[in-house]
Amino acid sequence: MNYLLQPKKYRSLMTDAGSRAIMDKTIAFFEAIGKTKLTDDFHKKVWYKNFVDFIGREQIFAKLLTPGAYAGGDPDCRWDTARNNEYSELLAFYGSGYWYCFQVSILGLGPIWMSSNEGAKRKAAELLKKGAIFAFGLSERTHGADIYATETTLTPKGDGAWAANGEKYYIGNGNEARMVSTFGKVKDGTDDYVFFVTNYLNKAYELKKNVISHQQYVSNFALHDYPITEEDILSRGSHAWDCSLNTVNIGKFNIAPCSIAMAEHSFYEAITHAANRILYGKPVTDMPHVRGNFMEAWLRLIGMKLYQRRATDYFRNATPADRRYMLYNPTSKMKVTLQSEEVMNLLWDVIAAKGFEKDTYFFTATSEVRGPSKLEGTVHVNVQLIRKFMKNYFFNPKPYGKVKPELSPRDDLFIFNQGPARGLGTVQFHDYRPVFESFAGLPNVGIFMKQIEHFKALLEKAGPDKAQDADPTFSLPLGEMFSVVVYGQLILEQCELDAMDNDIVNQLFRFMVHDFSRFSLQIYGMENARDEQRTYCKDIMLIKPKGDSAQYDRVWAKYVAPLSGEYAMNE
Repeated sequence: MNYLLQPKKYRSLMTDAGSRAIMDKTIAFFEAIGKTKLTDDFHKKVWYKNFVDFIGREQIFAKLLTPGAYAGGDPDCRWDTARNNEYSELLAFYGSGYWYCFQVSILGLGPIWMSSNEGAKRKAAELLKKGAIFAFGLSERTHGADIYATETTLTPKGDGAWAANGEKYYIGNGNEARMVSTFGKVKDGTDDYVFFVTNYLNKAYELKKNVISHQQYVSNFALHDYPITEEDILSRGSHAWDCSLNTVNIGKFNIAPCSIAMAEHSFYEAITHAANRILYGKPVTDMPHVRGNFMEAWLRLIGMKLYQRRATDYFRNATPADRRYMLYNPTSKMKVTLQSEEVMNLLWDVIAAKGFEKDTYFFTATSEVRGPSKLEGTVHVNVQLIRKFMKNYFFNPKPYGKVKPELSPRDDLFIFNQGPARGLGTVQFHDYRPVFESFAGLPNVGIFMKQIEHFKALLEKAGPDKAQDADPTFSLPLGEMFSVVVYGQLILEQCELDAMDNDIVNQLFRFMVHDFSRFSLQIYGMENARDEQRTYCKDIMLIKPKGDSAQYDRVWAKYVAPLSGEYAMNE
């Protein structure tokens, strides 16, 4: 069985015909373009107008990004996180630029669907039907994503009129977005935060430049007394603030599928090249170190996909009383994106010079793969975020009902009503131990459980003091160790649901054990680590995974080696 995305044998997770048609039409669109033109457009930095025309003609963004209540009766319209994740993976499989157009449209629509402005919602739905794309005007050049310091202003002019002034930077789709959800402050004595809508066609909207050298358009635009009415205002005060962070929660979760897809397509190219290249009288894939790279790359890819699939269930089932997604989303963002970088490093070490060839998808991926980990908050920001959940995760579990796989064709309306963006320290989680115990018979899962217990003891008996907690050089690897536990938990939950081959599960946890050891070594070697902390880290480091050469060979022969020649994009 092939667990990777294979466009020419596509198996959608969606059960409805409308969703399958979206996926099939998109595959046909890209395969008809072919790899030659796709990579040529990438190198020439061609704005993907053909793609924007396609999604408009086929009403694809309209179907994917319009909640049913504003769909005018179209049964295929809904905001379905599982479907949007699947579509994101499909787009990035062909190029991250196409995914990016979708991603920033999602971000731009977030504050609109979260608002109480019914007119703006109806306008967005109508524009989606016409093929419009959207943008999220949050960041500024000087302050980046430090939205406390935003300098964009909305000044009252009387009779319900306002004037917007300021510059925005790093704004994807800002060149053609018909509605830009723009963040600023109200200059009426309140200094309230505010979201309002702008349009690139207005003469008061100055499109200054594309700030990156790419076929994507990541704009710098300026507003010069841009006229705003009450109809253009989406939210104000604390609601606007919450909309900004809650929109990022949505967009953040949509990043991992991009990373997964780039690694998947690159994997096909790499293993097909290596398996058919003869060096010293034998295929390159017969060399033990090469085979080891492919095995680890494939297992890491499988872990990425398993985690993201299970995390989706928690996001779609979220409620005000169940906000576990607040941990699982940033873990997806920082962990899956970094795993994709690891996969690409492993593959590039094998194919070497081939990875520089301009007519390969692989080269485009090497140019892009380090991007996702820097979007919607850096890795550092997201690691520090997930650390807020460590105490409750390990020491204060809460009973929850079993979260079932969620692939039903329905709107995920809670994500537009997530509530105040605070109180993270109060979020509780179900006990992580039962799912690990159900796989404890697998040697490497059992070993991983021992590492978890040492880590938990470190936190309980030798936790960071105030100085260490405030020092990112110490707190970041500690957060990384925590992320490995969360990552492993959701991987096992999905393995249980999928009845995953135990050979795969055990081999997958070989690298999980190694990763745990690597982060503990970082803390062990720090000058500010205390002796008792080093003792616990040493206990973690000295635990080694258990090898099983027969099992390793079975996984290689059954799942990995057959991927040579499994997929090649139309030329």
